[in-house]
Parts: sequence; C-alpha cells; structure tokens
Amino acid sequence: MSLTVTTWSLEQTSPTDLLPAAAPEGDVRIVRAEVPSPEFSRFLYASVGGDISWTDRLSLTYAEWQELLERPGVETWVAYDRGTPAGYVELAARGERGDAAPGVVEIVYCGLLPAFRGRGIGGHLLSYGVARAWDLAERWPELPPTERVWLHTCSLDGEHAMDNYLRRGFKLFDTKVDQEPEVAAPGPWPGALRG
Repeated sequence: MSLTVTTWSLEQTSPTDLLPAAAPEGDVRIVRAEVPSPEFSRFLYASVGGDISWTDRLSLTYAEWQELLERPGVETWVAYDRGTPAGYVELAARGERGDAAPGVVEIVYCGLLPAFRGRGIGGHLLSYGVARAWDLAERWPELPPTERVWLHTCSLDGEHAMDNYLRRGFKLFDTKVDQEPEVAAPGPWPGALRG
C-alpha cells in the first residue's frame, strides 16, 4: 500500500523574518540539552512523533543516534512545563540534502507531546528554536553566521504544523507530492492521549 504525501519546504532568509509567538501562560521554560543523549533524544522523538507518523529514526542504533547528536551545529532545545518535558526542537547546521552548507541551519524536528498541544507552547517553542537557529554560530565558533533557516513539513505532520510555521514568518519555497509506502505509525502509548 502507498499513500500520497505532500511535502512543503519553507525558509527564512533574515532574522527579521521571525514573527515570535507570545509566551504561554504558566511555568514553561526552554532549555538546551547540552549533553548528547541518544536515550533522551529517542524518547523525545518517539513521544512527539508517535501519533503523527515519525518513523524514519526509529530503526537507528544507539551509535547512529550518538553520531547525529555529536555533529557540530546540532542542538536539541526542550520545552518544559513545570519541569516536565513537553516538546522539543532540533537544529542542525546543514543544507537541504543533509550536506554541510555554510550559513544554513535546518529545523530538523519541532513538536509537542500530545498532552501539551493546544496550549500555545508550540508557537513559543518554534519561535525560540528559530531564534537559536539564527544565533547558532555564537555557540559554535567554527561555523559561519546563519544566513538561512529552513525546514520541511508534510501532510502526515500535526494538523497545526504548517500554520505555525507560516505564522512565525516562514515562506514556502518548494512543494513536492510523492507516493510513499504506507508505514504504520507506532502510535502513542495507549492511554497517553487526552481526548
């Protein structure tokens, strides 16, 4: 079985493109996970993407996760709601083909665990992540200053993802429609979704 998947690529070409969302109410903090941890990164990836068909990294070995996380210019920023992980944004200094591209930063993943969606945390997390993409070279002196921030989303992602990206000032630069094999999403942990 296959299904039709639309993938949209979006970009910002100046820090002034960012239209920040308001900070949500309550004790929401965003902190960089500075120690590369495959266990923690896999937890975030599976917890955020379990119900929205994030499957591409689930087959990676521990060593492959570690290698991804230790690359220069890769950062994981985690949103916490009252001390509990609520979601994350992963940045990587790289171009559209996954290659080194001077001055280019990709928002590789951005999302929330199901229980934290719909409370304004996602827009705030994305805003914060984009700002960190723009100042990435300040933390990685071997990298050139950021000149472009890009990401892609698709019709399998969360229903509010595209709107969030557009509201944060991203502009569409490419659309592709492909047939992809239908892969069962692992789904959320039974009982984890609030209805």
